[in-house]
Amino acid sequence: MKLFDLHGRVAVVTGGNAGIGLGIATGLAQAGTAIVIAGRRSEKNREACRAIAAFNVKAADIEVDVHNEASCRSMVQSTVERFGGIDILVNNAGIAIRKQPETYTLAEWNKVIETNLTGAFLCAHAAYPHMTNRGGGKIINIGSMLSIFGASFAVAYAASKGGIVQMTKALACAWAKDNIQTNAILPGWIDTPFTQTARKEVAGLEERVLARTPAGRWGDPRDFAGIAVFLASSASDFITGAAIPVDGGYSSQG
Repeated sequence: MKLFDLHGRVAVVTGGNAGIGLGIATGLAQAGTAIVIAGRRSEKNREACRAIAAFNVKAADIEVDVHNEASCRSMVQSTVERFGGIDILVNNAGIAIRKQPETYTLAEWNKVIETNLTGAFLCAHAAYPHMTNRGGGKIINIGSMLSIFGASFAVAYAASKGGIVQMTKALACAWAKDNIQTNAILPGWIDTPFTQTARKEVAGLEERVLARTPAGRWGDPRDFAGIAVFLASSASDFITGAAIPVDGGYSSQG
């Protein structure tokens, strides 16, 4: 058995058309996985698919709105119809609204929670029966450093990402009997369009991140290829309910 070989597996990556999601999709493709790039923007999905196809694996793009239960179920059903099943689900789709908590509206709060936390649950719920039909599966939820720490400018985002960790543990306990391992990755500060916006909106963020990160740099989306392959492969069959930082040591620094 090749521990990290993913040939014959099918993975769906939500928010897979850019940043960390694309880094994960690329890593899984390099290990042989058929990839579904799922996101809100069709053209970016197609661009990402073309990049993934360069690794000589099957790839498809599906437009999805993770706020919408029917859309999540349609995404999974389309994957099953096209590729015969689903083995790996990466819940990466997410948004942030950066402002002080007293300035939030209820609509803004709900939008973040529904996208980041409820959307991940809806996708996992839709994938579950198809994974059990295949004899098991792997669910990888994307948390954040703000699953661990607070931040004055990201109250809803932090709440949603803290929820991701607890949901991951609950699903791990519930679905271990079905041979479904559910784990979370907690990215540190990664150089993506998402955090490039944050650096413009939050004064001094660039300097504070570099000062605290022992690796001395911001992360790169490619830094997620290895951990994704590990958590998607048989190498991690006895690991479930874990939340693993990928942060250059940021969360270890006092």
